[in-house]
Amino acid sequence: MAQPAKNKQQSKDQSRTVSTKKAPTKAGGRSNAKLIAWGSVGLVVVIVAVLVIVKLTSSSSNGGGGSKTFEPASASVVAQVTSIPTSVYNTVGINSSVASVTAPTTTKGQPALKWAESSLPAVFYYGAEYCPYCAAERWPFIAALSRFGTWSNLGNMQSSSTDVYPNTQTFTFSKASYSSPYISLHAVEAYANYYNAAGTAWAPLMTPTAQELKLVSTYDSHAFFPSIPANQPGSIPFLDFGNQTLIAGASYSPTVLTGSTRDQIAAGLSNASNPATQAIVATANYMTASICHIDGGKPGSVCTSAGVKAAAKALGY
Repeated sequence: MAQPAKNKQQSKDQSRTVSTKKAPTKAGGRSNAKLIAWGSVGLVVVIVAVLVIVKLTSSSSNGGGGSKTFEPASASVVAQVTSIPTSVYNTVGINSSVASVTAPTTTKGQPALKWAESSLPAVFYYGAEYCPYCAAERWPFIAALSRFGTWSNLGNMQSSSTDVYPNTQTFTFSKASYSSPYISLHAVEAYANYYNAAGTAWAPLMTPTAQELKLVSTYDSHAFFPSIPANQPGSIPFLDFGNQTLIAGASYSPTVLTGSTRDQIAAGLSNASNPATQAIVATANYMTASICHIDGGKPGSVCTSAGVKAAAKALGY
C-alpha cells in the first residue's frame, strides 16, 4: 500500500491550502502535490514490504499517526482552557513577547451569516484533524467561545506525525457540541488524522453542507486573503465570524506548542508570561472581539474587558 505523496513544507507565511473535492495530503502544502517517481524497482519492493508490516502490526491507526478511536478530553484540561482568568486576558491583550500573532481579516458590505436552525449570529470553523495549524488554532478558538457559551464532548487530538510541527497537541470537534445564548456554531473537521483505506489520502471525517462549502469557496480565497493565489483553494483552518471577521490559517506558529503535552499547555494558561499562553490568549482576544462585533457586545463583562477592547481597537471595531 503506497503512502500519500508528501508536499514540500510551506514558507514562513504559513499558507495552507485545502481542496473541497478531495483530501489534501499535507497541511503545510498545496493540495495538488506532485507524485514522486521512484527510479528503483528494488526500492519500491522494500517500501511496500515495510508498509505491509506496519499495516499488519497496527489495528487502530495507520500511517498518519492518528487513531480511529475517539478519546474524550479530560474534564480538568477542558476546565483550564475554558476558564482562563480575566486578568490573563487583560494582561496579555493582543501582544506576545515570543510568537508573532496575526490579526484576523475584517470585511465590509458582506451579508450577515446565519444558520437555518438559529436566528443568532453565526460562527463557522473548518479544519482537519491532521493539520498542525488547525491544532494550534483550536486552543484560542475553544477559549474564546467559552466566554459566550459551553462546550461539550471535546476530544483529544494531535496533528499528523508526518507533517510539519508533528504531533502538535490539541483537540477535535468531530463529536463536540456547543451551546450559547449569543451565537450559533458550526464546526467541521473535514478530514481525520489517519489515511483512507487505500492509503492514498486523509480519510474524510465530517461532510460540510452546501452552505458551509460556499462559505469556504467564497471567503477562504484570494479575494479576501491576497496571499492565497488566485483560482487556488484556500487555507485551513478557516474561521468565519458572521462574515464580518475571517481567519485563514493559524494566527500564530505552532512552534510555541512544540514539545509540550496537552496538560502542560492547559496548565500554563493561568500564567500570562508563558509564551504559549501569550499566543493563545492574544488570538482568543481577537476572536472574542470578533464575536462581540456581531452579537451586539454581549455579555458586557466580556466585551468591555481591557483585552477585548484592545483587540477591537486593532480590528477597527
